Amino acid sequence: MSHGWGYGSTNGPDTWGVEYPVANGPRQSPINIVPKEAKYDPTLKALKLKYDPSNASGILNNGHSFQVDFVDNTDSSTLTGGPISGTYRLKQFHFHWGASDDRGSEHTVNGIKFPCELHLVHWNTKYPSFKDAAGEPDGLAVVGVFLKIGSANPRLQKVLDGLDAIQTKGKQTVFANFDAKTLLPGSLDYWTYDGSLTTPPLLESVTWIVLKEPISVSPAQMGKFRSLLFTGEGEPPCCMVDNYRPPQPLKGRQVRASFR
Repeated sequence: MSHGWGYGSTNGPDTWGVEYPVANGPRQSPINIVPKEAKYDPTLKALKLKYDPSNASGILNNGHSFQVDFVDNTDSSTLTGGPISGTYRLKQFHFHWGASDDRGSEHTVNGIKFPCELHLVHWNTKYPSFKDAAGEPDGLAVVGVFLKIGSANPRLQKVLDGLDAIQTKGKQTVFANFDAKTLLPGSLDYWTYDGSLTTPPLLESVTWIVLKEPISVSPAQMGKFRSLLFTGEGEPPCCMVDNYRPPQPLKGRQVRASFR
């Protein structure tokens, strides 16, 4: 593993608080969602996601996960409605996954993990840039989608086909013409709460929108995720697995539900 934060025994989530004291802050993520304790809020609006496939620009192995990046200088790929006010632009999406199918997601539901979790990251356009927004309490909105083992997901396959070119840390390539909306489940019912980034710098700037309904992924497709490496070319290979942060204390926060 390279120096800096990571998911190993010496630089994993338990150690992040040394360099990032906010790790023990009041609104850290992820959390364990307990559906019976979530409060139905009839004022929560439906989610409106408008994504332009031509905004997809590239795919990158950043040494912690892989991410698909989007051009975010126009309002052609946006999130509105839901628990947020204003317009948030899609910046990137990435995944967290485990070494086995019984772990991998960051959020849990009644303490149960999914094999994988997708995060679609958006920033509030009332701020001048993603970087500016990331430091503000209402700066970011992340839509979380659970993946459960089932039939192969053809809409996910295009993303996984892109992984062959970015096996090692730092590798990136063009990834064009992809509609991120195809990765969403049929139902957009969600839980929401005020939280943080789940990776350093752990900024407490995220409105979390966690969808109730998972999407499917096959065992073979999960194998493709696990074929990536944390390490760079020429370094001893270290498989990219278990790249998730465990649930953090709720500390009095209320989880709200858009559905009964």
